[in-house]
Amino acid sequence: MASKGSTPPYPSAARIADSPCYPQYTASLKCLEEFNSDKSKCQEHFDMYKECKKKEREARLERNRNRSLFF
Repeated sequence: MASKGSTPPYPSAARIADSPCYPQYTASLKCLEEFNSDKSKCQEHFDMYKECKKKEREARLERNRNRSLFF
């Protein structure tokens, strides 16, 4: 197991706070807190987070596509 403060073994295991989608993530959680876990009132926040994660994934796939396995 990785020690505190060390680099995670895989990029996907990075902390959520390091994600470009962290603001949408925290907004979703705040909304749930504000509305006593009533998910129906927070759907807009969930959708924004989902869209951000989709774009983040697409960008990662594109970066990987552009990498050459052979130098």
